[in-house]
Amino acid sequence: MSTLADQEFNHAVEQLKQGHVRMTPQRKMILKYLISHHTHPSVEMIFDDLKDSVANISMATVYNTLKLFVEYNLVIELKNGDGSTHYDYFGHPHYHVVCDNCGKITDVFDPHFKDVSEELANMTREQTGYLVTGNNIEVHGLCPDCQRKLHLN
Repeated sequence: MSTLADQEFNHAVEQLKQGHVRMTPQRKMILKYLISHHTHPSVEMIFDDLKDSVANISMATVYNTLKLFVEYNLVIELKNGDGSTHYDYFGHPHYHVVCDNCGKITDVFDPHFKDVSEELANMTREQTGYLVTGNNIEVHGLCPDCQRKLHLN
C-alpha cells in the first residue's frame, strides 16, 4: 500500500478500535483490500481475491466484516442496476457515476462535494423534517466505453 493508503488504513483501524472492534487478520486484510481497490467489489469478488492469501476467510466473514464497516461509516453499499450489492471505502467522501448500459461505477472526487452534500442534507431536513444521517449521491449516464460501442461519440 502507498503512504496515503497506509494513512487511510491507520485512521480506519483507530476508528474501529475506538468502537472496541477487535481487529482480526481477516478484517485487516478486507480493509486493506477496500482501501487499495477502487473497483467497487461485491462480497464474491473480495472473497475470490483473498481466499488464497488469507487464512480462515469465508464468504460469511467477508459479508459480516463489510456489514461492520458499513455500520462504522467506513464503507458504503452501492446497489448495482443488476440487483447486486457492491462496496466502496468511503475515507474520502465522493459521489458516483453509474453507467446505465454496463453498470460500471466510477468515483468522482470533487472539492465541493462536502458543501453539496451538506446543502442536500439541509434542504431535505427543511422540506421533510428528517434527521439526515448520510447520503449516497449517484449520477447516471453512459461510460466512454459504452458510448464508443453504441457509436455515440
